[in-house]
Amino acid sequence: MQERLIDRNPLPPGIGARLASQLAFVAEVDRLKSVLRASLLAAEERRENDAEHSWHLALMVIVLAEYAEEPIDVGRTIQLVVIHDLIEIYAGDSPVYDPAAVRTQAVREAAAADRLFTQLPEDQAAQLRAMWEEYEAGTTPEARFGRALDRVEPMLLNWLNEGGTWGMPGANLGTVRARAAGIEPGSSRLHAAVSALIAESTARGWIRPE
Repeated sequence: MQERLIDRNPLPPGIGARLASQLAFVAEVDRLKSVLRASLLAAEERRENDAEHSWHLALMVIVLAEYAEEPIDVGRTIQLVVIHDLIEIYAGDSPVYDPAAVRTQAVREAAAADRLFTQLPEDQAAQLRAMWEEYEAGTTPEARFGRALDRVEPMLLNWLNEGGTWGMPGANLGTVRARAAGIEPGSSRLHAAVSALIAESTARGWIRPE
């Protein structure tokens, strides 16, 4: 098993067990900055990393909260979108148009959650694990809106990149529309906006027909 980042340079004694485990966790999630996603940035020619994606989602919650299908707690939603991809530190990214990655995604991510969150003190481990599970299940308005934004963000990047990941072998009009359908439970207005992007992108030849 890969060593924790903190083990390369252990914290000095006297910090206290609780704070030491929290700082070790904060250090470990620095790995998120090196997990590359399939999406290309709009501002420059390189792939987005998970930390950038999480920041972008948090900002989108603040800016777009008025379009949530149900009233949401903005702070709670920000917490969910910041936490939800942490497990990719160990599980890796699973591009939505890569069937092989999607098939093993649930198993890999559950194992990663077991490994990651247990590095925190027991109470916080339970809290963050519960929030991750809430997001994955989409059981609250906050989770549904966060999941909607998680689909809007890469589609906006694809639009700005004249296709982006819509050029992957597993992407066509049917799979792109299916992905967009997951936006609607969290925000029908954002779903309508993305549907317009998809229609125009198809007309421009950026999305293959079914």
